Amino acid sequence: MMETYESPSTMSFPPSGAPAAATRERWRTASLTEVWLRPGDWYHPAVDALVEAVEAGRSPEAASHRLGTARSAAGIGLDETLDDVACLYRSVGAPLDVDAVRGAAQGWVLVRERDPAPRGIRDPATGLPTSAYLGERLRETYGRAAGNEQDASDSHCLVVLDVAVDELDAWQRMGRAASVGRTLGQVFGDGHPMASLSDGVFAVLCERSAATARLAQSVRKIVERNAEVLGVAESLRRPVRVWVERLPESHQAALELMRNLRR
Repeated sequence: MMETYESPSTMSFPPSGAPAAATRERWRTASLTEVWLRPGDWYHPAVDALVEAVEAGRSPEAASHRLGTARSAAGIGLDETLDDVACLYRSVGAPLDVDAVRGAAQGWVLVRERDPAPRGIRDPATGLPTSAYLGERLRETYGRAAGNEQDASDSHCLVVLDVAVDELDAWQRMGRAASVGRTLGQVFGDGHPMASLSDGVFAVLCERSAATARLAQSVRKIVERNAEVLGVAESLRRPVRVWVERLPESHQAALELMRNLRR
């Protein structure tokens, strides 16, 4: 079924003061340009509450919490939710308020804990495929290698990222997961199967080359930088651990490796 999107000129918003309406439009434009996936479902009354809190200089946490619950209930991922909040602060030229991030994350988690999303091929917190999906892509990789009389361990590897630290609350874990998931998607793109193996441990299937090793080292800096921007840097281990893991000889052994990489 084809989705119907409304353009900015036809979207219907409730009336509000001129400054708040202008800020809301700048936020919406920035979000739709940079991060938002479905223009027709961006607006929610909680948007106005958060705009008003920011303009009045009040704590944004309560309004952001309300927005996070609304986004989660609508099936919108945590990464998209937090990216959208960051767009508000960029649109008004202000530094991202960690209370706004905390509120949105806590609201999102509250709904998801009450009504967990059905298990699919993607983890709703990170936006990345599940470990089961990566395991299937590994099976295909070993199958192609065998058909070409090659060794998958010679042609492919896993880039593993470990950001885990202990004693984090739910919103810190979810905020970290969204930040890392977004970063891996940006750096590696759709051509590389990847997954969240566990809370704080991620893996990306790559072809073996010198470029892969260099890219793995770049990931560490980008993950840490993005975490600073989103206000979740304290949720990451320092330094972030990144390494290239050679694939074992068989698919079954690769699945065992993935299990061992989980914390």
